[in-house]
Amino acid sequence: MIKDYLNIYVEKYHIDFVIANGENATHGKGLIQNHYNELINDGVDVITLGNHYKSKNEILRYLDFADNLVRPYNILEKCPGVGTAIYDVDGISVRVTNILGAAFMNEQVNAPYYSILEILSDEEKANIHIIDFHAEATGEKQSFAYALDGKVTAVLGTHTHVQTRDYMVLPNGTGYISDVGMTGYYEGVLGFTKETVVAKNMYGEMKRFEVPDEGRGLLSAVVLHVDDISGKCLEIFPIYFVEEK
Repeated sequence: MIKDYLNIYVEKYHIDFVIANGENATHGKGLIQNHYNELINDGVDVITLGNHYKSKNEILRYLDFADNLVRPYNILEKCPGVGTAIYDVDGISVRVTNILGAAFMNEQVNAPYYSILEILSDEEKANIHIIDFHAEATGEKQSFAYALDGKVTAVLGTHTHVQTRDYMVLPNGTGYISDVGMTGYYEGVLGFTKETVVAKNMYGEMKRFEVPDEGRGLLSAVVLHVDDISGKCLEIFPIYFVEEK
């Protein structure tokens, strides 16, 4: 889907910078180096991760050398790589931060809001600051965004694989959506074949979730229109594209 369609939307909306959450890119869980390289070659500028950040052990070997990969900032365990990074985009500095939520998540993390305050106190400022908030609960995501309204450019939720309809610009200029959604297999569950997920969740079978080789694809995203000087989000709107049968 990224290879076939990303560039169409980049050209259509004159997009300067593409961020993608890639934690499920390798057969539904984790990110190997070849798939990292493919996404970058297909037009993604920066890849963020989530609770499956180390589901493929290979990532621990290349994370320090992947300049366009940002893992969760607030994990407690020692891990290579960085959780926030600044990129130059035609003379405009863009900070990308990856944060894991605390509610209903298995990972042990530092408090998301206070972790962001650490970053905001950094002397190295950026014109634009976009946060991928990888979290389960919409209430936590919304509270997090309102607490940071006017302090960051956007808080974009990921993790649930289902795009939400609550995209908005908050009163002080922070763009928000509870979940950007998923890019992957459309006619399944969470991007997997429905049979394998149903077997595990409904019948308790120890099934490995499978990703089909063929089928209709879904591309979910949001587009941000940002003021380069103030770093405020002027507009946010969704993309939800499903291939025809």
